[in-house]
Amino acid sequence: MSDELKLRSGTRMQIAYDVPPDKEPNFSMMCTFYKAIDESAFLISVPMRDGKPLLLDEHQKLLIRYTMADSPMIVVGYPDDEVKEGIRRYWKIRRVTDHRQFFKRADERVKVALRVKYRRLTALPGEESMTDEEDGMTLDISAGGMALYLNDRMDVGELCSVTLPRVGTTPEGASIPDIAAVVCWMRDAPRGSIYRRICGLQYRLDEGTQRQPLQNYVANVKKKYRV
Repeated sequence: MSDELKLRSGTRMQIAYDVPPDKEPNFSMMCTFYKAIDESAFLISVPMRDGKPLLLDEHQKLLIRYTMADSPMIVVGYPDDEVKEGIRRYWKIRRVTDHRQFFKRADERVKVALRVKYRRLTALPGEESMTDEEDGMTLDISAGGMALYLNDRMDVGELCSVTLPRVGTTPEGASIPDIAAVVCWMRDAPRGSIYRRICGLQYRLDEGTQRQPLQNYVANVKKKYRV
């Protein structure tokens, strides 16, 4: 957990209910930030939807979106209590993950299960190294990132390297090794999955040499699997 949210009182926020990894959250509820309590909790105004206050449900995980330095961010948490200060009422939100950047997808996602290899980047004082290669499987891929089933638990912001497998025999389907990526979200996998977790990765690309091969690769996957 990082330190407490450093936002101005009155900062506008949008709220969505948490959704499965293959769904898009609907940020249709509104609130404002009031103040941080400590590094694990903060107060917001009672969220509104369609002009009506939302009923507090302490079991409902919320995605709360705001803007910091012109970058959209998300913090995840549960409404823990309703707090009265003066004549106003607020919700106390208990954070369950670090706040993370919200990456808007600019590229079309292709739902396909591909066996991939990845390595985590570990940083030690004065050196950086890659861990042993591990197996994962895509839920979807695009030219800008992927959703990946895996067994590791990685931290939001952690760096890794991903290798896409060969798909077919054309040059567009050639394996693409060592794609640098950053973890932008991490969740438990749905019940019944052969993997324990699923994460969202955004590629860190050299736009001059890497983006076009990835676009060709994704187009080839889409054509081959007719998705």
